[in-house]
Amino acid sequence: MSDQRSSSSHGVAALFSQGRLTAIPRKTARREQLLEHLAHTLFRPDRTYTEREVNDALLTVHEDCAALRRYLVIGGKLARTKDGVTYRLLARPVV
Repeated sequence: MSDQRSSSSHGVAALFSQGRLTAIPRKTARREQLLEHLAHTLFRPDRTYTEREVNDALLTVHEDCAALRRYLVIGGKLARTKDGVTYRLLARPVV
């Protein structure tokens, strides 16, 4: 399991240049790798975030924070309250 994570982390690194995401991958599997990486490097599981805080975190890596935020929610990485006010990191599924 750790070998799989480390190899996907190396693959995700290729998507960045000087700490910035060069493009959001179109291929689903590649995008999922990126989302997993972003979710667990930018957010902590023990707190909630406002939409502004989520946007600010995502802006550190890419200018299209709305798309990344949407992908994180749809992909089940972040949970959003029905009113859209707060977000939280969802636990990784146990494999």
